[in-house]
Amino acid sequence: MISVWLRVIRVKFLLASVIAVCLGLVINWHQNSTVDHFDAFLTFAGVMALHASVDLLNDYWDYKRGIDTATKRTKMSGGTGVLPEGLLKPSSVYRAGIGFLILGSIIGFYFVLTDGIIIAAILGFAILSIYFYSTKIVDSGLAEFFVAVKGTTIVLGTFFIQSNQITPESILGGIVVGVLSSLVLFIASFPDHDADKSKGRKTLVITVGKKRATYVFWIFPLISYFVILTGIFLGVFPTFSLITILGTPLLIKAGIELKKNFDSVDELIPSMSNTLKFSRITGVLFVLSFLFDAVLIN
Repeated sequence: MISVWLRVIRVKFLLASVIAVCLGLVINWHQNSTVDHFDAFLTFAGVMALHASVDLLNDYWDYKRGIDTATKRTKMSGGTGVLPEGLLKPSSVYRAGIGFLILGSIIGFYFVLTDGIIIAAILGFAILSIYFYSTKIVDSGLAEFFVAVKGTTIVLGTFFIQSNQITPESILGGIVVGVLSSLVLFIASFPDHDADKSKGRKTLVITVGKKRATYVFWIFPLISYFVILTGIFLGVFPTFSLITILGTPLLIKAGIELKKNFDSVDELIPSMSNTLKFSRITGVLFVLSFLFDAVLIN
């Protein structure tokens, strides 16, 4: 049963939020040479709870709308398969999603009391967007935008809790990891295109069409790299951030595979896998670049 719950929570995808929190912490350490460990622990707990909530509620609503039963499931797309296989009751998954949302909100309210209105605004956005993500947000074609903003606000919120500041480093750094996470969601929507469209969803891939979407794919990493290079040029990112370029072979491979196989679910798996690896490796390297530079400074 534990393995089933870990499966429906999509533990491996929680790494995106782990990277975002870590980035907020290392940017603060890079700037201020301090980390409040208690606040850092609570931030991790709150963000993980909110991330788990959106995944659980997404699985519930996709099952209720018949999307997960109308698409072919892969390790990267098509839902977790827990509800179609009858391993858990839909009501249990929904209650767990709401429970994690409440837990994350309680932790967030603690930071509202200690850090004020900025955290209140971020928490309000998180609560509303998580609850409506799988219905209103995705149906409006804003899923990729939501994920990019979510990643940005995690970095901003983490940094603000530690420093009571908002700086160019935290804003631009948040955009980098947010867009990288958005790229993973974007490519995972290719194999779900037909099922999503038949049930009223409006993903970016549906909006532009699969073939055009193979070109849109490149926009996400270009934005991330442009922001990184701009940050280095402006002196707000360490020169070490250039190590993020090491992930480009995976990106190129994923893009080429996507161009060839955008209309085949089985053949898309390597492209989706390489995109996920590129996103996570680039995010980790970005975090490490601040860590290395902070070690040298201190």
